Amino acid sequence: MAGRSAAAAGITIGPNPTRVIVRLGGAIVADTTRALVMRAPGTPDQQYIPREDVDVTRLVRTDLVTHCPYKGDATYWSIRSGPRTVENAVWSYEAPYDEMAPITGYLAFYPDRVDAIEELLPDPPR
Repeated sequence: MAGRSAAAAGITIGPNPTRVIVRLGGAIVADTTRALVMRAPGTPDQQYIPREDVDVTRLVRTDLVTHCPYKGDATYWSIRSGPRTVENAVWSYEAPYDEMAPITGYLAFYPDRVDAIEELLPDPPR
């Protein structure tokens, strides 16, 4: 399946060489050294995190589905951290358009709906 050309729109996906940690309510919700970063003109870089590196026990699937002409249909989750629940704070493209296949099943977090998305440089070799 194909949508609009992401490459023609200047959208790129590549590995993020940093460690990415997502925090909410004092808890670590995601921690990875395998994030992909999506860059698109006019928007902040977006981290896509492998599902295996996310504490999915904190996520609750919602009914929200949105459509992007470049990536396809996104599904959403809310995050629970202690007594706090943040609605539709996480999204994923379960079956993105072919050009966006690298982000299949990865999860992305709205930066303004979590306490922090940290990028840490790897420790230097010893």
